[in-house]
Amino acid sequence: MTRPAIRLVLADDERMVRTALRAILSAEPDLEVAGEATTGAEAVSVVRELRPDVVLMDVRMPEIDGIRATEQLVATMPEPPRILVVTTFENDSYVYDALRAGAAGFLLKRSDADALVQAVRLVARTDSLLFPSAVRALAAEHGRRTAPPAPWVSKLTARERDVLRHMADGLTNAEIARRLEVGPATVKSHVAAVLAKTGTRDRTQAVIAAYEAGFLNAG
Repeated sequence: MTRPAIRLVLADDERMVRTALRAILSAEPDLEVAGEATTGAEAVSVVRELRPDVVLMDVRMPEIDGIRATEQLVATMPEPPRILVVTTFENDSYVYDALRAGAAGFLLKRSDADALVQAVRLVARTDSLLFPSAVRALAAEHGRRTAPPAPWVSKLTARERDVLRHMADGLTNAEIARRLEVGPATVKSHVAAVLAKTGTRDRTQAVIAAYEAGFLNAG
């Protein structure tokens, strides 16, 4: 059975960027560009109307930036889309703030077509962390350390700690299950517990929280 196409919204104030993204993504049979936005405010409106699966969000846009737009979508939509930040510089503090705000990952504007398509498919259809080494580097550069450690750290069980470390390495639930020699359903349950205890909505935010709490070493 053929899976439905991944529906996308492109949010960038540069027309050339949107045109290039549309050309690359629309050429794939499983990807559909449903709409575009030129400002952060317009992105929020368009996404609420079209309810895409993935949003490619520029961080610097007029009216409100991509960080504020991400925050609004995550806070106000019952099932917000996966948001991929599209940026020029991977160590940009804006990117880190967007991840903290709820973005699922980020992609460099200079990425080639294959990397772009793969990233969209990954955030839409898998449970793996996108570019874990880049997230670690961002945490090292821009992470905010809490002192003393966040209270949730002591609430994690030993197995939940193992699962969180593997999440940070970019492993999927299936890969974690094989690594720990348990069933995928058990891993899914542990991931849900980690998200609940860290107060985060997905793996990316949980991993960011783990770096900021000092649970994971970002160095």
